[in-house]
Amino acid sequence: MNQEIIAKLRFLRMGPRKVRLVTDLVKGRSVKKAQDILSLTNKRAARPILKLLNSAIANAKNNFKLEEDSLKIKNITVDGGPMLKRWMPKAHGRATPIRERTSHVTIFLISVEKIVKKEKKVKK
Repeated sequence: MNQEIIAKLRFLRMGPRKVRLVTDLVKGRSVKKAQDILSLTNKRAARPILKLLNSAIANAKNNFKLEEDSLKIKNITVDGGPMLKRWMPKAHGRATPIRERTSHVTIFLISVEKIVKKEKKVKK
């Protein structure tokens, strides 16, 4: 039986393209491996994604009584949020638009039972 755990991070003040660079590193990995990767990644988006992953792990432990060792990242989606529109003054009285992008990040964890392989009998 596979449980699916969801955690969301909304209105992150970073562009979705920059956040996707970090989320693609950990997609499909085990939770422990993803935590190690995110803690050592030298990108600004790594810290909020690590906090979101830890939140999803806490959801799994408290709400579903699952073990941390059996969790795996099924998928991470990064969608664009609303844009903050600003203006910057330029020469000759002009103004140029500045679009400050935001992101909505959703992480999906699944519980994977470890499969124990049976050893084959060797004929003598």
